[in-house]
Amino acid sequence: MDFEKLRNDFPMITNHPELVYFDNAATTFKPKCVIDAEMEYYNNYCANTHRGDYDIAYQADVKFDESRKIIANFINAEKKEIVFTSGDSMSLNQVAYGLMNRLEKDDEILVSLVEHASCLLPWYRVCEIKGCKIKFIPVNAQGEITVDNLLKVISNKTKIVSIAHISNVLGAINDIKSLVKIAHDYKAIFVCDGAQSVPHMKIDVKDLDVDFLTFSGHKCYGPTGIGVLYGKYHLLKDMEPLCLGGGMNATFDVACNVKYLDSPEKFESGTQNIAGVVGLAKAIEYLNNIGMNNIFEYEKELKRYLIEKISVLNNIKIYNPDNKTGIVAFNINDVFAQDAATLFNHYHICVRSGEHCAKLIHNLLNVDATVRVSVCFYNTKKEIDYFIDVCKKGGDFLDAFFA
Repeated sequence: MDFEKLRNDFPMITNHPELVYFDNAATTFKPKCVIDAEMEYYNNYCANTHRGDYDIAYQADVKFDESRKIIANFINAEKKEIVFTSGDSMSLNQVAYGLMNRLEKDDEILVSLVEHASCLLPWYRVCEIKGCKIKFIPVNAQGEITVDNLLKVISNKTKIVSIAHISNVLGAINDIKSLVKIAHDYKAIFVCDGAQSVPHMKIDVKDLDVDFLTFSGHKCYGPTGIGVLYGKYHLLKDMEPLCLGGGMNATFDVACNVKYLDSPEKFESGTQNIAGVVGLAKAIEYLNNIGMNNIFEYEKELKRYLIEKISVLNNIKIYNPDNKTGIVAFNINDVFAQDAATLFNHYHICVRSGEHCAKLIHNLLNVDATVRVSVCFYNTKKEIDYFIDVCKKGGDFLDAFFA
């Protein structure tokens, strides 16, 4: 696979040749085929779905249904198990609020210190409402949740285990399949945040046996404003919808009796992001053409190369040198993370700095903020070399502004 050639597929790269974009864990650039697919909807069959009795509405219905099938096949799910949301955060909120009817006072929900806010705050609110308890699963030095550490905290009171497949700060890959087995042994529901895994590695929800998996389209080279919630159908069938309105009900009457449609429609009230769904399906087809295993191996090689180059610098502290994904968290000695990011921006390098929406991770790293580089398949070793050269500039890092 010629990954260098694939760069020509991305208008953001061809329009900004000076830019080195290393913030792919936040969002990704979009290939032209995705942009074209969205514009095709707006230009040629712009109609609402599941409502119109005319040709272009039928065409929109067909494309919408085809898109759900493409996305379902991508993670080895059934169409009826794929719910469209506005993004990973909404998906996780839908799961949390939708499962409240299964929870009672003093039930336990297990999370970890390295989770994104979207995988923590909904459960905080649920615990406040229902009187449940949050318990934190210990993580090892690499930020991984191990089987042994899960066994230390799980109990017969545990009803939900909710963790990320891959940490958005440390890039640690959790052994989800093994962790799910333990959760199920205790009859707990397993919720997997796949925001950082689905775009970068092959995911099979049946093999993992997760009860729920969530991810965002915009991290998968698709549009913003579209997300996916996968759920086992029997759980979706019993789960309460977060949003109510048109398109998700079968009937309602003046006596306030309401009957919902079956999943997935009962979770998709109102007009959906139709262009976003079509665009995401095209992004998934694009990834399939490259091959998820090819993507994973190439990004692992980029990460290895980056660690090899940055490790020889004596002014850098790396927090996750051994993890295999394309995320590297580091700091420049005696330089505040945001100041370092500003310096990189001066040289047209885009990196993330701060807490990365994982505000509890300082309990593990003993530092309030880090700089994060996150590479993907359209990045190159040449870009990494340029990044390393910028890291070397100046005896005092910030003096490089004036070098």
